[in-house]
Amino acid sequence: MRSLPLTLIARLLPVAVLAAAGVAMTTSDDSDTSATPSGPSPQTSAPASNAAAPRYTKPPGEACAVLPESMIKDLVPGAKPAGNELKSSDLNRRTGCSWHALDDFEYRWLDIAYNVKSVAGKQGEQGKQQGDGGSAVPGLGDDASVAEKTTKDDDQGIREAVVTVHQDNATVTVTYNGGDFESHKAADSDEIRKGAIGAAKKALAALDD
Repeated sequence: MRSLPLTLIARLLPVAVLAAAGVAMTTSDDSDTSATPSGPSPQTSAPASNAAAPRYTKPPGEACAVLPESMIKDLVPGAKPAGNELKSSDLNRRTGCSWHALDDFEYRWLDIAYNVKSVAGKQGEQGKQQGDGGSAVPGLGDDASVAEKTTKDDDQGIREAVVTVHQDNATVTVTYNGGDFESHKAADSDEIRKGAIGAAKKALAALDD
């Protein structure tokens, strides 16, 4: 079996580094209303107690266990079902797992990343309002999208699908890609797309377990 090009291995490294993928949270200081001689403060019309409580308090504790072993074997032949836990600076907000393997000449990579915010309602929907690109995936979470692309490095094609799912204050991101290192062709588009969406459904369900 030929060795993988170093440039390709570097290109295939997951972009979803959880510690760098977090959304910076900011808080606003309360206004000092003591200097106002008369008239109600505009802030009194929206008490903080009316804010919706977030649905999720943290992501799954064992992200590498959210997919059934049969699915891992099907999507990433030759990979160890235990997977590789993605490192995070805050496991109460961000967790994830990845699987990758070269089975004969077929290469596959799959990773799952969770990001649970501490707010719900309009603040928690800011990421959705910005949009994630790609095409919509109906019936998955509050909203979901899948973005696909094909790249080439050293004449080797790699096809990738990224599914982003928003549900209340949680975001689940699934990345799935692969290619044939004998024919140098990218993996089948339908296979990669369906595989990524199927893994996203299982990963999302794990939030409520």
